[in-house]
Amino acid sequence: MTAILAAFHFLRPLWLLALPVFWAMVFWLARRRARAGDWSGVIDADLLPALRLDGGKHDGSGRTMRPWPWLTLAWSLAVLALAGPSWQQDRVPAYRAQAAWVLVLDLSPSMTASDVAPNRVTRARYGIDDVLAAAHDARVGLVAFSDEPYTVTPLTQDVATVRTLLPSLAPDMMPSAGDHLAPALGQAGKLLELAGANDKRIVLLTDGFDDPAAALDAAAELKSRGVALSVVGIGSAGGAPLRRADGRFALGGDGQPLLARLNVGLLQQLAAVGGGHYVDIANLPSLISRLQASSQRTGDAIEGQGVAVARWRDAGAYFLPPLLLLAALLARRRWL
Repeated sequence: MTAILAAFHFLRPLWLLALPVFWAMVFWLARRRARAGDWSGVIDADLLPALRLDGGKHDGSGRTMRPWPWLTLAWSLAVLALAGPSWQQDRVPAYRAQAAWVLVLDLSPSMTASDVAPNRVTRARYGIDDVLAAAHDARVGLVAFSDEPYTVTPLTQDVATVRTLLPSLAPDMMPSAGDHLAPALGQAGKLLELAGANDKRIVLLTDGFDDPAAALDAAAELKSRGVALSVVGIGSAGGAPLRRADGRFALGGDGQPLLARLNVGLLQQLAAVGGGHYVDIANLPSLISRLQASSQRTGDAIEGQGVAVARWRDAGAYFLPPLLLLAALLARRRWL
């Protein structure tokens, strides 16, 4: 009994706020009915019992039975059932999603270009946030790269934690400048190898890379291992002046500002080799729809091996038999 009392709680305790409201309503109804039938001030007390058409039931001694205590009890039982009383736990198998997505974010210096407002890296972060919102039960990981790749988060279903890390991701936080994609794809592939998922996908958000041959080989290798690579292009074909770390424009050998241009053809080729799709950042919702559809085709979840979680048992159903009995009693004629 001590253990039961220690574990007792309500799964939906806010329903308990309705109890004083229902009690006040019953009190008001009882007083209103009493006032409506009070003829004692008009008719002689000796004649009143013989003239009254009593709507209540009698207990055999002449006293009238009123429904208000029973109505109070019925409403109290209903609220307690809705509040979800619980004091026992069930062990149920744990499930994990079949889909695993790794987001690869380009943090090279060219991602500071502002040909898409407010700038490329900010739009890329917004895009990642949209993908995270659509992940649902899929496990999501995040890899950032410039000269070298870095795992920001391993595969996880804790999307909120991944979101909290997004605002700090910018090119100036990287220890060295560069734009090498192939190592980042290899890093993402390693994360997916440990996933044990049926649907393994990489989503790359980039404005380009400087190792096309190695990147295409890495994409082909990923495809051979069942990993699909989709690419989201950030930027415009016209490009924008490239800024240095000190905020000044980077100049070429001719003294003119260097332009960071989006090579759409190369990105489309990379997506084709990787078995995925290419979209620009404005059309990211279409790619998200494909990701969700692919995840649903492979099934919702698979049972974890030998893993179980505790779930509190809702005991509100135990209140239903006495509640139904009281409802039947209150439904008798001339009680309400």
